[in-house]
Amino acid sequence: MTLLLACLSIGAQTVKDSNYRTVGYVERDGTIKNSNYSTKGYIKQDGTVQDASYRTVGYIKKDGTVQDASYRTIGYVKSDGTVQDSSYRTLGYAKDVPATHAALLFFFQLLK
Repeated sequence: MTLLLACLSIGAQTVKDSNYRTVGYVERDGTIKNSNYSTKGYIKQDGTVQDASYRTVGYIKKDGTVQDASYRTIGYVKSDGTVQDSSYRTLGYAKDVPATHAALLFFFQLLK
C-alpha cells in the first residue's frame, strides 16, 4: 500500500498517493469522493463511515481504532501515522494524514 498524503484545498481535503496523484477528496461535510468526483461514501461527525448507499461499513474511533460494521476491530491508525491491522502488524504509514483519511484507504477503500 502506498503512503498517503493529504493537503488542504478549497472546501475539501485532497487525498494523494505517494506519487502525488489525487485519489480522492473528503469534503468538509464528510462526503467522500473519488478522483472523478463520484460520491463513494460519507464520514459522519461521530466517526461512522457509510458507503454511497448510506450503508454503514465501519467506524473510526477518536483514538484511531477502526472497526467494521459489526464493531469488530479491524485495525488502528496510530498518532504517529502508523497504520496497523488488528494483530498490530504494520500495513503502512500515513504521517500527517488524518486518521479518517488513512482508514478510508487502508481499510474501507472507498476512494477507489
